[in-house]
Amino acid sequence: MSGSALWRQIRRRGLTTLAVMGMSKNTGKTVALNHLLACAAHDGVAIGLTSIGRDGEEHDQVFEIPKPPVRVWPGSIVATARDTLARARVRCKLLAASGVGSPMGEIVLVLVLEHGTMEVAGASRAADQQSIIGQLRQSACALIVLDGALGRSQHASPAVAEGMILATGAAVGGGIGNILRKTRERLAMLEIAQADAQTARRCRPVFARGGVGVWDRAGQLVAHLDVATLNAAAALRAFADRAPATIALSGAVGKRLWPTLRQLLADNPGLTLVVGDGTKLFIEHADLRHFRQHGGRVLAERRIAIVGITVNPCAPHGGDVVAADLLDAARRAFPEHQVSDVMREHELIASGVSL
Repeated sequence: MSGSALWRQIRRRGLTTLAVMGMSKNTGKTVALNHLLACAAHDGVAIGLTSIGRDGEEHDQVFEIPKPPVRVWPGSIVATARDTLARARVRCKLLAASGVGSPMGEIVLVLVLEHGTMEVAGASRAADQQSIIGQLRQSACALIVLDGALGRSQHASPAVAEGMILATGAAVGGGIGNILRKTRERLAMLEIAQADAQTARRCRPVFARGGVGVWDRAGQLVAHLDVATLNAAAALRAFADRAPATIALSGAVGKRLWPTLRQLLADNPGLTLVVGDGTKLFIEHADLRHFRQHGGRVLAERRIAIVGITVNPCAPHGGDVVAADLLDAARRAFPEHQVSDVMREHELIASGVSL
């Protein structure tokens, strides 16, 4: 397993926290997660594992189809809701209660004693995730892996994880061309460029305290509004005649706010928006593209580091694609990223092929 190109990339970067996120249901996120856990076990890397949702259950909670279980290895420390332990098919030792609650019981830290499968359900709130990560670090975990959940990406924020892996594949639908197009659009959202040092320094108090900041063309602060980003449309419209040049948005940016931002751009060419990172954008790629095409800029306080992309040629409801064709096409489409079919790599490594 240590021969995996994806695993070598992770080790080369010296990451201590890594998020795994899927493009959609059934794109191979759990398979990618299991691959990394197996690689870590082979190399003797002390792993901490938790989730922002629920993974490892026997059946998909949306489509009611069988799911691959989360496979854990001896020595790993898992932070999961207490109720999941009754269904674990592996022996564990309770290490500590985290003090963080969840709908499935308090999150507890357990030491895995043997190779087996278990369900993992962790904290959903960002502050609770940080607390759990801190407790896993105190337990001497060298690499903490954060499993994702459908429709949620906050665990991939640089404020939480140092890097992320994106799982994509045939379940996206529409054949290889559409898979690549949708993946490219998601990457464009996640990988928005980091703000230059001067802009970042200017916006730092807003991200530290929260709210919304507005600066004019001279770089002078016009207002620092103590308002939730999602509800900031009316407050921002009040500054339309103050020639705003830069707006910092500390929270989530959704569809309801976007028309106001587009109008502010139309009235103030060259408007720059600064968000925390790409996980804070809850808009369509077409919205982002339109904003940029009309001269606006969207920057991140901190840019997300994409460590790799995994591809899954299988789709549970039909629409499988040829594995080699998908892998080759994805590598051509995303040459700047490590692209892997971890199932294919596992088979090759098992047969003695060096990758």
